[in-house]
Amino acid sequence: MLACLVLMLSMSASGAFAQAPSGDIVNARNEANEWLRLIDKGDYRESWIRSASLFRDRITMDQWEEQVGAVRESMGALVSRRFKSATFATTLPGAPDGRYVILQYDTSFSHKKSAVETVTPMADKYGQWRVSGYYIR
Repeated sequence: MLACLVLMLSMSASGAFAQAPSGDIVNARNEANEWLRLIDKGDYRESWIRSASLFRDRITMDQWEEQVGAVRESMGALVSRRFKSATFATTLPGAPDGRYVILQYDTSFSHKKSAVETVTPMADKYGQWRVSGYYIR
């Protein structure tokens, strides 16, 4: 459903996985949590602005606002979100080589009791973590 909205980088298990450099998972997770807070409060425009250029190159701001808004509205309000896992990767299908952290959360919404959110931050050329992919199933 949301798959058509964003990069599907985070959904493949065929990336090259490695040990994350110290702090990368913490920094990526902090950025993802801030980004998810924007989504939760309906500030889709700001979430797009804060996303990685790879993300912004694949979907326009208007498309993102319309599509993610419709999906999140259909799921209802956030009830709970619990961190599930983090995996560091250096390659992902359809994306340039780099530093990625694939984060998964067990999430509950008022109209969808059980979901898994996958958020994939990537480090930009300055080392800043930005979300490059988002998927709900």
